[in-house]
Amino acid sequence: MFTGIVEELGTVVDVTDVGDAARLTFRGPLVLEGTGLGDSIAVNGCCLTVVEAIASDPDGPIDSFTADVMAETLHRTSLAGIAAGDAVNLERAVTAEKRLGGHIVQGHVDAYGEILARTPSEHWEVVEVSLPRDLNRYVVEKGSITVDGVSLTVVEVKDDSFTISLIPETLARTTLGARAVGDRVNLEIDVIAKHVEKLLAHRVEGQ
Repeated sequence: MFTGIVEELGTVVDVTDVGDAARLTFRGPLVLEGTGLGDSIAVNGCCLTVVEAIASDPDGPIDSFTADVMAETLHRTSLAGIAAGDAVNLERAVTAEKRLGGHIVQGHVDAYGEILARTPSEHWEVVEVSLPRDLNRYVVEKGSITVDGVSLTVVEVKDDSFTISLIPETLARTTLGARAVGDRVNLEIDVIAKHVEKLLAHRVEGQ
């Protein structure tokens, strides 16, 4: 589980195609502090398992990790299109003593959207992102949504898109500052909305 507060802007080191999956290596020394094999790290909002820890310098600290990404993840997320040198948002799994600065994020991407427009202002930027229609019912104004692993507040919801406002801190410290119109971004809607919908559906059926 994560909070959607990006800890580090990492870098893709290597992408290896292994047929029905991919093995990806990322550099991110901060998120590797206190992290071991089998631990979870969110990469652009996708929960991945650390299968190898690497030190770029044999005499230096561990600063990179490798994760296996299955075909389902590649099909449903923007990880299918990443390449060596790309920047990625990294966040370690939340611990019990950590502040929940964003919202409850599972790292289970529901779909990917596309950047439709960017409108800069003096101190922030409004970004419009496409939204699959089957997810529209879960997204509400002033509610939470995760975009590329970043916990954000929804400004406006349309039939097939939504807008978010990005402050300078978000623009500078995450990949969202460099995303261009046409780029894909990973979307995870608030899991609580899905649970409420299912519970209410069962209640109606039982009446």
